[in-house]
Amino acid sequence: MNRWCCWRRLRPWRAARARAFGDQRSSARWPGRRCLVTEAGPRPVRLACASGFWGDTATSVPQLVSGGNLDFLVFDYLSEITMSLLAAAKAKSPDLGYVPDFVQIAMAPFIKEIHKRGIRVVCNAGGVNPLGCAAALQEVVMKAKLDLKIAVVTGDDLIFMKDLLKEVGITDMYNDSPFPANVQSMNAYLGARPISRALDLGADVVVTGRCVDSAIVLGPLIHSFGWKQNEFDLLAAGSLAGHLIECGAQCTGGIFTDWHKVPDWDNIGFPVVECSSDGSFILSKPPNTGGLVSFGTVTEQLVYEIDDPRNYQLPDVVCNFSQVTVSEISVTDGGAVLVQGAKGSPPSDSYKICATYLDGYRSIAVCPVAGRRSVEKGRKTAESILKRMQRIFKEVGLDDFKSVNVQILGSEEIYGRQAAKTNNNPREAVIWLAVHHMQKKALELFSREIAPAGTGMAPGLTGIVGGRPKVSPVLKPFFFLYPKQNVTIDIFMNGKHAETLKEDFNFTQLPASEENAEQEQDDLNDLPIGACRYRLEELAYTRSGDKGNTANIGVIARHPLYYPYLRKLLTAQAVEEYFQHLIEKTDSDTMMVTRFDLPGIQGLNFVLRNSLGGGGVASLRIDPQGKAYGQMLLDFQLRNLPDLKALVDE
Repeated sequence: MNRWCCWRRLRPWRAARARAFGDQRSSARWPGRRCLVTEAGPRPVRLACASGFWGDTATSVPQLVSGGNLDFLVFDYLSEITMSLLAAAKAKSPDLGYVPDFVQIAMAPFIKEIHKRGIRVVCNAGGVNPLGCAAALQEVVMKAKLDLKIAVVTGDDLIFMKDLLKEVGITDMYNDSPFPANVQSMNAYLGARPISRALDLGADVVVTGRCVDSAIVLGPLIHSFGWKQNEFDLLAAGSLAGHLIECGAQCTGGIFTDWHKVPDWDNIGFPVVECSSDGSFILSKPPNTGGLVSFGTVTEQLVYEIDDPRNYQLPDVVCNFSQVTVSEISVTDGGAVLVQGAKGSPPSDSYKICATYLDGYRSIAVCPVAGRRSVEKGRKTAESILKRMQRIFKEVGLDDFKSVNVQILGSEEIYGRQAAKTNNNPREAVIWLAVHHMQKKALELFSREIAPAGTGMAPGLTGIVGGRPKVSPVLKPFFFLYPKQNVTIDIFMNGKHAETLKEDFNFTQLPASEENAEQEQDDLNDLPIGACRYRLEELAYTRSGDKGNTANIGVIARHPLYYPYLRKLLTAQAVEEYFQHLIEKTDSDTMMVTRFDLPGIQGLNFVLRNSLGGGGVASLRIDPQGKAYGQMLLDFQLRNLPDLKALVDE
């Protein structure tokens, strides 16, 4: 079916919705489940995400509250590094350890309007102190003279078990490294069931600690539709809705390949999903906002930070997104898409656990330099600073740096062999000098030796970006699996214990859904050839992201006719050779890049292992999360092709 037009397929769904409830949202307050079942069955549920990370724009909440026509408003704040930073904050004061922005910036100014409109809120702002977060929010509620039920989900924090786990010899699930010393945080990625249960108990606001990001959307859907524990296709569909909107504006035009076609970044709309009880959903944004919802913007987010799309593992379900379809529809101003086709299978009996541990300290100096031979001046300056530091360390009895990274921005060295040859002598550049040492004292000495380069080394150094470099801890992740039955999950309501969640891990499995018959493997060698050459950007969208030290790059064909050519030419080996300067191979025979196909959206997903220099704050690179990898791949050359543009125009 043509993905650009599915209006006829959508008419019955939209008509049923209109008959059921028009465009109204009741602000009545009902205890327990608020499913709003009509004669036609459960009506669709509208959810929106107002935060993709800790530090997202404060403009999203009023936009969504006033224009989203919502049942639920969700907030996603946490990452592995955020958890460790919150743990450090709580160690200094027991009242800290949660995301204060949620309470003071996202909720306090709008709490009355949220209550008036009957919007229920779900967030993971609790960090390592969800009860503290709820207590702070309760003060806001009391000040506003409202009566709200605030639920808290606990049980993800396993830091109290670190000594026991070290004794039993737990190793990292990815690299078999031993359990680390200096563990700062240790949390299970909980699922959606605790959230849905808190909503069943009548919560107006649910605050969690660590859970999988998509659970903040799946939980309300389980509550609203009564989806069972073994309805895996529905759970996969709800998880997909959460996956698409959990990063906020990234699915409404943010960081889109065709960024120049996205209007009004200053007022970009945040995502709204309208979910049906059968698992299909429409993704859009509020009216009169900037941004863009299209096949390209949404499919880019679908492939963001995933591994094998057929085996996307979550606590509630293992998802298969390979046959998902995304179809543009003409429903609202700014665009909308219909998403369907997710499949699910039973989850494992273990939670994934992330521990973060201290591995020394790092410091980064960033210095602009101008004038002729800027790249050469910048590199010699960085090398001279390092040489001076090695002499100082020797004099005071300190070890050498554990690792260093010198990059000259403007030289295009991040591109490796793909660097442009036309501008190899720019007259402005930026020194990126990053260092890692096990002792904080050593980097405090380093930070004092940057400014002297401005008077004693190359001409044209204009300053130090941000002033004297700061010294910050290096926090690395350690992942392992832990039995679900050993994790106790409690739900609190307005500060009092409500219940201990009892999950049935021996649920009856439904018969497996009939899979789409696998398409016969086309003989790609028989594809027509020609004299045309294309940059990948002409034929595809891309988006890249990270998980630890692994990057992924999703590639989506701009037109279905381009897809077989991408499959033929954009192989795992070709991508590994393209990024070989950034990949640390374990041995010469092991492929570090794996390719997965997503025929439902005519897409490919490349997983690049050991490609981020450690990833996150453990990396000294300018791009520790692989954010630019997709942009870099857009310059990949596809040769000996027919005139594909003419084929599309026929």
